[in-house]
Amino acid sequence: MRHPSRREFLKSSATAACAAGLGGGALANSLTADSSSAAPPFPATLSIKKGVWFEMLPAKLSTADRFKLARDVGFEVAQVPTEPDERKAEEIKKAAEVANIRIDSVMNMDHWKYPLSSSDRAVVEKSLAGMRTSLHNAKLWGSDAVLLVPAVVNPQTSYHDAWTRSQKEIRTLVPLAEELKVVIAIEEVWNKFLLSPLEMAKYISEFQSPWIKAWFDVGNVLLYGYPQDWIHTLGKSIVKVHLKDFKRKEDGYAWVNLGDGDVDWAAVRQAFADIGYSGSAVTELEGGDEAYLRDVVRRIDRLVLGRG
Repeated sequence: MRHPSRREFLKSSATAACAAGLGGGALANSLTADSSSAAPPFPATLSIKKGVWFEMLPAKLSTADRFKLARDVGFEVAQVPTEPDERKAEEIKKAAEVANIRIDSVMNMDHWKYPLSSSDRAVVEKSLAGMRTSLHNAKLWGSDAVLLVPAVVNPQTSYHDAWTRSQKEIRTLVPLAEELKVVIAIEEVWNKFLLSPLEMAKYISEFQSPWIKAWFDVGNVLLYGYPQDWIHTLGKSIVKVHLKDFKRKEDGYAWVNLGDGDVDWAAVRQAFADIGYSGSAVTELEGGDEAYLRDVVRRIDRLVLGRG
């Protein structure tokens, strides 16, 4: 069930961006200056459910034991990857029920290899099929959202084509999303697309549908923006959140644990309070053992929720 292409894509994109100067000294110094300035006081404790990406849980354990561990260390919900095998999907449902942890959302798994923005109809059909499977998974598991990376800009696909092609295909999925009562949550990632909060807000609003909303990833925007700005701009369209942290270095970058990178968590927390966000926040970090996972939960409590 692993999906290395997502992290590898982020890594290769960041390397290219840093080589182009985005991760260089001037920008890093300016961000360091910003983060060292006086931050606003933390708002009152937030009511956000703590979530974990399923692949962070030890792979050596059974599905049932992975869910049980997640619940034992303090996570309330989980995000699970698409499962096309109906028997395995039923097993996942039962395992989560036994562990008393809600599968809060589904990570669609076919949007990287088969982007909706492709000019190849066969590729698009595979992508649509993957999304339909993800939506049905969500219904079965009691989830209310499926994460979708809408498009990929590359030498073969222009920005304009990525925008128009992906919107056209996503509109064909809206009737199914409405029927199943599952939101299609558009995520911003390092796909050279939706590079500003204004663009992302416009892209989503053009659907004019309550079944198309935003999945906001705190760490992904640090190369070209500030999470708190994105949160304020996207506002009520945010239906789900990923928690990551990112550290710029003179020679590149590193994904790090929450609180060890360049995210201004005080500003992020204030922004979530400002828009009244009360959904889930799913950690998408490196995996680890029980002690590591408990530490991640404590970091969410302190940095995101204001507890302890």
